[in-house]
This record gives sequence, C-alpha cells and structure tokens, in this order.
Amino acid sequence: MTTNRNDPCPPLVLVFAASDPTGGAGIQADMMALAGMGCHPLTVITALTVQDTAGVQDISPVDENFVAQQAWAVLEDMSVQAFKLGVLGSAENIAMIAGIIADYPHVPVIVDPVVASGRGDELASERMLEALCELILPQTSVITPNTMEARRLAACLVGRTDELTLPDCAGALLRAGCEHVLITGSHASTPQVVNTLYGHGGVTRTDLWERLPGNYHGSGCTLASALAAALAHGLEISEAVREAQAFTWQTLAHAFRPGMGQSIPDRFFRARGALAGGDRC
Repeated sequence: MTTNRNDPCPPLVLVFAASDPTGGAGIQADMMALAGMGCHPLTVITALTVQDTAGVQDISPVDENFVAQQAWAVLEDMSVQAFKLGVLGSAENIAMIAGIIADYPHVPVIVDPVVASGRGDELASERMLEALCELILPQTSVITPNTMEARRLAACLVGRTDELTLPDCAGALLRAGCEHVLITGSHASTPQVVNTLYGHGGVTRTDLWERLPGNYHGSGCTLASALAAALAHGLEISEAVREAQAFTWQTLAHAFRPGMGQSIPDRFFRARGALAGGDRC
C-alpha cells in the first residue's frame, strides 16, 4: 500500500495528560474529542491511573525525563497546531512541560486545570498548583476551570482563603499571564449552565446551556480538547469557544453509562448517529 504524500494532513494537537483505563476522561477522552473534531491527536502520557467511572483509586506519575522523551520524539517529527494540557502528574513534569512548550511560543496552549476527579479524589497537590501557576499560566492561551478549580487556583495566586467572586478569579488568572479564561458553570447551582469567557478587556462572551441531568466522567477533558481542536483549525477565540461548547454539550446529551458510576460523553455521536440502530450500553 502506497501513501499519497499530497493528501491533506488534519490539524495536529499534542496532548499532555494522564491515562484513564475507562476511556471516559484523561488522554483517551482527549484523543476521542480531538478525532471527533477533525484533528489528529498526538499524546504524551504524564501519569498512569487506577480508576473506574466512580472515581480514582491511585495515580502514578511518569518520570519527567520520559515525559520529555515522548514529547520530543513527536515534536522533532511533526508540526503541531495546538497543545492541550490535562493532569500532569507531578511538579517535576510541570516544569519539564513548561520548558518544552516555551520553545513554541506561537502555538496555542489550552490548559484544563484538573484539581480533582468528579468524586473529589485529589489529582493535584499544592506544590503542583504552585508550579502550574508559576510556569504554565504565563504561557497559557486559554484555561478552562470550573468554578471550584477557578477559586482554588486564584486562592493559590493571591494568597487568600476567603471565597473569591468568579470575576475576581478570572482577573487573578489573567494577571498571572493567561490570555483568556473560560470559567464553566457545570458545578454551580444555577438553573442553566453558564460559561463565561474572560479576556484582558473583560467578559468576551457568555453562553447559557441547558443543564442536563446526571453526572459525567470527562466533560472537562472534552471541552478543553474540543477547544484545542477548534483553535488548531484556525478559528478565532470567540468562535472556537462557541464551537467547543456546542460539541461538548452534544457529547453529554448523547452520553452513555457503561458502568456503575458516571456517564461517559459520546465524542463520536456524529458518526454513531449515521449508523442505523447501533447498540448502546
């Protein structure tokens, strides 16, 4: 079989994230979301986890030098259109990854600051959050925290423990170097999910979405990866945020529950919808 070197290459997105054996979150979710948005995923595994659809039982970081070897192997071979960062495993990994992406200042960096699992299992220590704030945020194009993550990061930045307003949190993240902050309202107690994009000029856009019933494993991974894909396709930030939200909402609306815990977003809802009467969990 011969390869036509003139075939167009889809946008390439390099993901730094942890492995999730369920495929619901982590690097597996990132790969599916990117593929569902028409990109080709490149992957660097930062940690291995033991988890099911209910929560995380254990996490083992990958050595930072092996993280670097994974990244440079693909970066020296291919040109990437975006970076997406999820669970990074350790402060040492964060420092290593910060050094790697610094060599690509014109490539957008999308950060999903995963602090804990949906059940509340800790996935980032205070030392890791400090490293993230110091080394990664100044290079971040868009960070996508939920309300809890936004408050925890902002408290780390400003040294306060009292509850901050969401605009306060966005302001702290912007001052730390982020170009844009997309705070999602999935964890808020509002009738609708309210997602707000902040830039250095203030609120750039606000989107309201129907709040779907149930809990979902990997919704944040899906949104951040969909946003990375939209930016890799060349969309401007506001339109990319809109497209990523629309894709993510549809994955949740078509979610399935294969286990005894949370439902898993269907990142291939478009392809599955084209099949006649496909079986579902």
